[in-house]
Amino acid sequence: MDFSMSTSLPSLPSAAPQICTEYPRRIVCLTDETTEILYLLGEQDRIVGVSGYAHRPPEARSKPRVSAFRDANFEAILDLRPDLILTFSDVQAEITRELVLRGATVMNFNQRSIAEILEMIAVLSRIVGRPEAGLAMIEELRRGLAGIEASARAFPHRPRVYFEEWNDPLISGIQWVQELIEIAGGDVIFPELRSCGKAKDRVVDPVEVVRRDPEVILASWCGMKVSKDAICSRAGWEATTAVRNGHVFELPSGPILQPGPGSLTEGVRQMHAILSRVVGTGAAPGLDPLSSAR
Repeated sequence: MDFSMSTSLPSLPSAAPQICTEYPRRIVCLTDETTEILYLLGEQDRIVGVSGYAHRPPEARSKPRVSAFRDANFEAILDLRPDLILTFSDVQAEITRELVLRGATVMNFNQRSIAEILEMIAVLSRIVGRPEAGLAMIEELRRGLAGIEASARAFPHRPRVYFEEWNDPLISGIQWVQELIEIAGGDVIFPELRSCGKAKDRVVDPVEVVRRDPEVILASWCGMKVSKDAICSRAGWEATTAVRNGHVFELPSGPILQPGPGSLTEGVRQMHAILSRVVGTGAAPGLDPLSSAR
């Protein structure tokens, strides 16, 4: 059979279809980083609802709060009549699924590395019609990271760093955190866990932490206050260089565990300042140690 004779292409319209130039006008951000990015782009008026954890910038607190991180008020979200809802990662997969089932348009980002954070900024800036501003933001963030990396090259040595994202079980830092530690001047003690996106895959044995002997312990327990005493009193941990020298520090989870501009600016500067003090060089200008670090 000659199939070429049995089908035909539909005729094309005489005029090109009209291209829609509209962008989302009513956006609900269920994670902090997308909220911050839209504010930095000057597009905060598009935001009609945010997560209860939104705090960057402080003005975001004035927006209606419609979710926690793992739970959401679906009725309150839909009452805002959003034309786009922004979510993050597998942790919000069920929220995303339920919103889609209810007829909402949802974009779920899943950035886990510095490169992916920058890519997310580029995508979001295009979504709201500000691609040039997004690229400018990315270049500014890259310059800032390069400056910190250059400052860290002056360290007499790179201290071994254990970053603790959770305390029960012990969970080591996610990829962007490990990358930022290296930019800030440290060497992570669990580099093999870098690419493990799920927290359950980054669980570490307390005995192995002791064996690898961190010189610095940075802890940020994902929204919960860190107990330095609890860390130092773990069995065998008194033998680590970090505990012996009092180099156990808390980092607020907002800046460092937020996969967006906060971690690439405030978060990494705090880590660099702490590591500068540990190695005895002093913080670079404008990078003072975190006042609450202990």
